[in-house]
Amino acid sequence: MRTVALLLLGVRLACAETHSLKYFFTAVSGDIDFPEFTIVGLVDEGQFIYFDSNTMKVVPKTEWMRQKEGADYWDTQTQLAAGTHQAFRNNIQVAKKRFNHSTGVHTFQEMYGCEWDDQTGKTDAFRQEGYDGEDFLSLDLKEIRWISPVPQGFSTQNKWNNNRAYLEGRKHYFSTVCIEWLKKYVEYGKSSLQKTVSPQVSLLQKDSSSPVMCHATGFYPSGVTITWMKNGQDHHEDVDFGELLPNEDGTFQKTSTLRVTPDEWKKNQFSCVVEHQGETIRIILTEKEIRTNWGDSVPIGIIVGAVAAVVLLIVIGGYMMYQKKKGFRPVSASDSVTVPNG
Repeated sequence: MRTVALLLLGVRLACAETHSLKYFFTAVSGDIDFPEFTIVGLVDEGQFIYFDSNTMKVVPKTEWMRQKEGADYWDTQTQLAAGTHQAFRNNIQVAKKRFNHSTGVHTFQEMYGCEWDDQTGKTDAFRQEGYDGEDFLSLDLKEIRWISPVPQGFSTQNKWNNNRAYLEGRKHYFSTVCIEWLKKYVEYGKSSLQKTVSPQVSLLQKDSSSPVMCHATGFYPSGVTITWMKNGQDHHEDVDFGELLPNEDGTFQKTSTLRVTPDEWKKNQFSCVVEHQGETIRIILTEKEIRTNWGDSVPIGIIVGAVAAVVLLIVIGGYMMYQKKKGFRPVSASDSVTVPNG
């Protein structure tokens, strides 16, 4: 099986009063075991619908969606998704031609969505597209115009920017329709979306000379911060932050890795501080607290393997976290229609 590099989609974390609706579309061509096309829908960073070209069916991923919407809704969404699949199949071929790619594995992706602050009423939205993990097109909703950072996207950029009716349609969707559906979905799932679950925090290390990972998991909602302290002071050097990842039960996980030698952390007091929904969890870095493959602690291989399995499921499902908060996808002359009811 060949591997494929997918552009990681950076998702802004929503605060407790901020709700978000996001869709991720991924088309793949070439010799790879991924579905040719996937759609993943997220409400407040949790998956609520899913479609792929193997099953050819939009399905609910939460109990509240399963209960609130009937057969007509799922039939309609499936028909729309099937049409979008065909559009993306064409789009990836157009993109390959523009980039002069005739062989190999290639990806064609889109991310769009909206956010709503239920306290202030403030709204925001975005749509970004790309090819092979690189930015291709993005919609500037303040200026109401498309922008492409690469020559291969200029023709689509110019065509769409010269179509005022199309631009106004996009503006209306993101300022009105998307927000209306977001509010509807939030109302559907309010009992689940308003829950608060505290994180479980562990210090993990592959072996005695490896970096130390602070792993927070099982928390909800998604907003969490992980920081390190050294001798009571904030410590930012040699720290790598991991991406927010969803767990299968609807909660989330996140990591932060401290690259420090055993001699240094034994001579100083390092601690990992996790803050979530007003709760602060602090773990001091000691041999006793570390879970590792050496000594008598729980084997980190089991933990890391579980995390890797979750990541694999995310990638196959089409859910990407794009670090640069930009998006991507080349398109054909006629814009593909994504699932419009949300």
